[in-house]
Amino acid sequence: MIQQDEMKGGVKLSELVEHLELAVVNRGADYDTALVGIKDVNRPGLQLVGFFDYFDSRRLQVIGMAETKMLESVDSERRAKSFSRLFEYDIPALVVSRDLDIYPECLSMARRHQRTLLHTADTTVAFTTKVIEYLTHTLAPTITRHGGLLDIYGEGVLITGDSGVGKSETAIELIKRGHRLVADDAVDIRRVADQLYGRAPELIRHYIELRGIGVVDVQQLLGMSAVKPEAQVDLVVHLERWREDKFYDRFGLDEEKVDILGIEIPIVTIPVQPGRNLATIVEVAAMNNRHKKYGFNAAQQLADELERIAQGDN
Repeated sequence: MIQQDEMKGGVKLSELVEHLELAVVNRGADYDTALVGIKDVNRPGLQLVGFFDYFDSRRLQVIGMAETKMLESVDSERRAKSFSRLFEYDIPALVVSRDLDIYPECLSMARRHQRTLLHTADTTVAFTTKVIEYLTHTLAPTITRHGGLLDIYGEGVLITGDSGVGKSETAIELIKRGHRLVADDAVDIRRVADQLYGRAPELIRHYIELRGIGVVDVQQLLGMSAVKPEAQVDLVVHLERWREDKFYDRFGLDEEKVDILGIEIPIVTIPVQPGRNLATIVEVAAMNNRHKKYGFNAAQQLADELERIAQGDN
């Protein structure tokens, strides 16, 4: 699995090569330490003809059919000079796509400047799409939150609350009802574009802790249908012990939001006391949140109806 460098904000080139199954034609001096920290790639057609203004050397460089055909029109000395100038820059790597033949001048200059040269059978467009999609996901801002994440009726519900309030017990009841566990105890939340996605840290994936029983493996116990590797975070349900001195909204008109990585997510607070079926309440909260997405708000509809009746009486 590709790991993100926390300090420098990049993906190790060697791990990217392994993940995308690229052929290594020449290992650069920095092959094991080089980082790809920008999700966009660059096709260095302009650079190969000598134009380096606004050139971002931190991007992965990709050569396809267009650049290869363009270089056919120049002699060997000119090609060597073009590749030499490109490799003078501290680029992560140069990738030749479509299984195109690599010019001897390209390999020679890569060796001279100790730059990494890679090969892929993918078309330029397909390879570029793979790289951008993966780096967008991998380099996205990430935060870890205490709680559990479940997929409930297609809604990603993050259940939070103090230790011992009943998060895991509620989660296991929801799983027994056919919903799917994404993470328990700790959730790694990643922002991709304007959406939040959560997954479990690899070490505790599929595990859930139940006080009095211990740790259980949900996948082994209940099967593959009981777990899910990742889910979008659509709703936060916060469990807290019932407080007599606190007012709890009984109508639902005031929609609260919580900010996670710059994105506001709806949050509902559920007071916990003996006799309350938390799993059922969380299910209803998930369904209600889904209805609101489609423009149906029961509380608002009731308020509008009451206002209409009141105005009619006047």
